Amino acid sequence: MIEKEIKENEDFYYNEQGYRVFTEKYHLKRGYCCKSGCKHCPFGYDKKTDSFKKVIGADKKF
Repeated sequence: MIEKEIKENEDFYYNEQGYRVFTEKYHLKRGYCCKSGCKHCPFGYDKKTDSFKKVIGADKKF
């Protein structure tokens, strides 16, 4: 499996504790929710309720 290159400050950054935090842009590029409760999850996943709060593109007309 070929792994796509990820770029610091574009796809992720390091928080004060030294953890890698993925950006919304990275999550959208990846294309799916991992259900880990990520800080910048664009899919609207709520780990506490194990549900999605919003739907990607729901406000867009095709």
